[in-house]
Amino acid sequence: MNISAKFLGGAGSVTGSKYLIDTGDFEFLVDCGLFQGRRELRERNWDKFPMPLDQMEAVILTHAHLDHIGYLPRLVKQGFNGPIYCTEATAELAKILLLDSGKLQEEEAEYARKKGYSRHENPQPLYTAEDAEAVFPLFVTQDFEKPFSIHPKITVTYYHAGHILGAAIVKVLIEGNTQKKRLVFSGDLGRFHDPILYPPTLIPKADILWIESTYGDRIATKSRPGEELAAAITDTFDRGGLVIIPSFAVGRTQLVMYHIFQLMQKGKIPKVPVFVDSPMGINATELYIKFRNDHQLSAVLEEEDAHPFDHPQLKYYRKQEDSKSLNEFRGNAIIISASGMATGGRVLHHLYHHLPNPKNGVIFVGFQAEGTRGRRLIEGEKFITIYGNQVPNEAKIYQIDGLSAHADQEELMEWAEGFTESPKITFIVHGEGKNSEELAHKLDFELGWRTIIPNYLESVLLFENI
Repeated sequence: MNISAKFLGGAGSVTGSKYLIDTGDFEFLVDCGLFQGRRELRERNWDKFPMPLDQMEAVILTHAHLDHIGYLPRLVKQGFNGPIYCTEATAELAKILLLDSGKLQEEEAEYARKKGYSRHENPQPLYTAEDAEAVFPLFVTQDFEKPFSIHPKITVTYYHAGHILGAAIVKVLIEGNTQKKRLVFSGDLGRFHDPILYPPTLIPKADILWIESTYGDRIATKSRPGEELAAAITDTFDRGGLVIIPSFAVGRTQLVMYHIFQLMQKGKIPKVPVFVDSPMGINATELYIKFRNDHQLSAVLEEEDAHPFDHPQLKYYRKQEDSKSLNEFRGNAIIISASGMATGGRVLHHLYHHLPNPKNGVIFVGFQAEGTRGRRLIEGEKFITIYGNQVPNEAKIYQIDGLSAHADQEELMEWAEGFTESPKITFIVHGEGKNSEELAHKLDFELGWRTIIPNYLESVLLFENI
């Protein structure tokens, strides 16, 4: 038996993760991500899949972020109808995110059609919400740390990766004619000291390893995000202002809610209304309550008293009219709303109405990409365009590091050091340029590993005649 791999995404970029494994009589895909970001990357989403989909037998997902699952509707639309394996929480999060992605694709195509800015005469969505729904019956959910078979000679096991709810490290055991080989895919690794999620599981052995390198060149500051959050909130409240926290709906929103609850319980901030104004964020939060065994808060959620996702100060706003009622709110309160970089979503109308008030505070709790409203606010621009209008930025802007869901370079190395033997080959994936190169150098220099930074669409023969 020969085993080969083809890098259909997540190679040379932090997006579009797709790794095709071919064992000769069985081909499967690990992750099926959407390309995002630069136009040349996004245009890859429209390319025809590089193999006949009736030959591909299965998809194995690591977690539910769109750069790992967002191409699934396109894959199914082109003819794939095999099983899509994932953890139960990943399946439920994927349904939320894929439906939202499909609706956004439709809205963007309609907007381009109306405004006439597309290069195409009749712009079409990459896929629709209906296409997204066609994926759902193919999900086959699996438990953590319980091996399952996808082929008579191929067994898969999921291990906790941290990062987001349901995220998994994937171990694939392939039995050849004379040997067994282990392929390990890190997926996206979380932090080792996350207060909600389990730390990434240490895996002792891998013949071939795929390791992400999103922050392969970055060492996180030794910050205390809870203390920084308390300082920004109390500073704003001392001015009589309102706090707005733009936050990603999945993962970051729940972490912010946790810290705010802890700060209130300890008396470090006053007990004021906390409005979670994000339907997707609310849906994701409900999954944290449903899948209690997938994170470290299970004991807390079992208690009858208040917990981070259910306490008297917390108000969940699903309806648009409830959201709009906050436009005229004055005084001490906290609004948590998506999106995290203020590129869209309900947080925009909160910024539209509250940025001009110098009493208010806006707290950014994640990385702000170049060109986003979040980045421009942090850099001090005095006017921000929202809904076509120039909105004066008079509020005080705060940025808090330390709430990232990604392992930094030190944590990636800590996870790598958990292997009792060096992998024969380690592929450095899901990173860009310097990120991947620095992690590869450290693994080479400090652990003596053989690393490869693969190129997009590169094929590699892993094993011959096993």
